[in-house]
Amino acid sequence: MDWISGIQNAIDYIEEHLTENISYELIAAQSFSSSYHFQRIFGILCGYTLGEYIRNRRLSLAGIELAAGNVKVIDIALKYGYESPDSFAKAFQKFHGILPSQAKNNGGNLKSFSRLILKISLEGGNIMSYRIERKPELIFTGYKRKFAGTPADRKEQEEAFYISSRTNQYILKGMSHDLETSYNIMNGFDDEGYNFWIASLLNGWLTDHLEEELGEDAARFEKIIVPAGLYLICETSRTKYPTMIFEELRKEAVCEWLPSSGYILSNAPEISVHHWPWKYDEAHPNRYTELWLPIEKIQ
Repeated sequence: MDWISGIQNAIDYIEEHLTENISYELIAAQSFSSSYHFQRIFGILCGYTLGEYIRNRRLSLAGIELAAGNVKVIDIALKYGYESPDSFAKAFQKFHGILPSQAKNNGGNLKSFSRLILKISLEGGNIMSYRIERKPELIFTGYKRKFAGTPADRKEQEEAFYISSRTNQYILKGMSHDLETSYNIMNGFDDEGYNFWIASLLNGWLTDHLEEELGEDAARFEKIIVPAGLYLICETSRTKYPTMIFEELRKEAVCEWLPSSGYILSNAPEISVHHWPWKYDEAHPNRYTELWLPIEKIQ
């Protein structure tokens, strides 16, 4: 209950200070957690970043004020933290689809982004198989994109990234001699999005001699060093398309396991491991995805 109350306290604090310069550290302090831990939990639970929530709430309220009263656009822009009418107009149009001047003149429909309210309900009672492992330093080889925008935007970007980079995937699988396992690595989480890697574990010699093996194609890839650390590891059920249920597993781990575990998320990459046999057995499903969440003991 304290954990749930802490998250709600943080949301209430945001709402009370939307017209001020909000410190992420002070927001996180309302939930008795670090800024990094709070932002990661918030992103997993809500599907958008803390910065996106604050920005959308401000633009939603700005639209209401412009449509309801005889106020100047520049006054509303300054009230909600924009340094100029131009930067406000750009953000306003991206969110609402119309210019601030059109909102004043009833020239178009506005969008509403409601505040978050945590509702306490009886949940849990589920069996989640997990293990805690300390992993050594891992050196991957892969390639990345930065995903940003709404949850739907990021989902589309991920799908397009996979489809447009099949050649890179085949090269990695061939070098790793493992056609059934692939890795995704996520790091660099901030208000603009996060880095998303498609990667493989190669033997040490190959990792350091890509150019000798691939020539010009070596420029497609980079080395990703994941430091040694502790991980919560859990798995999806065996099914034909485990990626379809992966997000629910992440939420379950964060909502049900983490609050009572004595651990918090650590500032390290998150990894997913896709076990994807080429031949699918309907009678005995053999595809699944592992979630590796970096954790550390609460001090």
